[in-house]
Amino acid sequence: MVHSSRIRRIGNKEVGPGRPAYVIGEIGINHNGDLATALALVDAAADAGCDAVKFQKRTPEICTPRDQWDIERDTPWGRMTYIDYRHRVEFGEDEYRAVDEHCRERGIAWFASPWDTEAVAFLEKFDVPAHKVASASLTDDELLLALRATGKTVILSTGMSTPQQIRHAVEVLGSENTILLHATSTYPAKAEELNLRVINSLEAAYPNVPVGYSGHETGLQTTVAAVAMGACAVERHITLDRAMWGSDQAASVEPGGLTRLVRDIRTIETALGDGVKRVYESELGPMKKLRRVQGSLTAEGVTTSA
Repeated sequence: MVHSSRIRRIGNKEVGPGRPAYVIGEIGINHNGDLATALALVDAAADAGCDAVKFQKRTPEICTPRDQWDIERDTPWGRMTYIDYRHRVEFGEDEYRAVDEHCRERGIAWFASPWDTEAVAFLEKFDVPAHKVASASLTDDELLLALRATGKTVILSTGMSTPQQIRHAVEVLGSENTILLHATSTYPAKAEELNLRVINSLEAAYPNVPVGYSGHETGLQTTVAAVAMGACAVERHITLDRAMWGSDQAASVEPGGLTRLVRDIRTIETALGDGVKRVYESELGPMKKLRRVQGSLTAEGVTTSA
């Protein structure tokens, strides 16, 4: 029996044990400031069967250290200062209006990781169904308190964080609206550093909080394994092409891979079953043919196929 305190809502969907894994396509800033790319990524996620897409929202002057503003860097748009680059890849209200409308048309939810309190207020104008806390923001109490005040479900990634830091963040957020995601904040992350068993450690440490997985690895099998281990939500970065410019592209999943990932997650969920050992009707023929000594079998022990 699933304890109701471990169920959260994101829009019209329940997230938690016994529910289908909530699959999030993390667009982040893989759109590189281009609205058409962002909408194409929304389409890829919707076509694959994802439940939501997620962006990142920053107020550049707040999130960029002052001593880095004027440092120049090479970008696809020429050489520019870092603060200009941060503005170049950041969506404003017009772009998010277009994203919001497109997601409604495609029947997929969207939300974002705000990196500062102004970004929280910005996202609240769109009445997003949830908020995400990036691993890098887990120790930002001011941000966590602003997110708690929204009353929305908050998804908290736990990469680069100690158990004590995670405990403090959950206390600040309050456990009743929180979903935890195990993560390793390396891009891409090595298999030997994924430590998927932390999913179960977090479940034991937070019996009233649903636990999922945010993956930054290459390949799909370890994310599917996370669902088999009980992850109730899964997040992977997505891209149109891993060769595109940007620091997150190489650890992202392309549209074809995303379709396979969602398909395999749903197959695993079906295959896990309910844990009750039974004899299926489809086994009766092989049993009669192959078993030399037939034991007694009551009608109650046979499950017929629907």
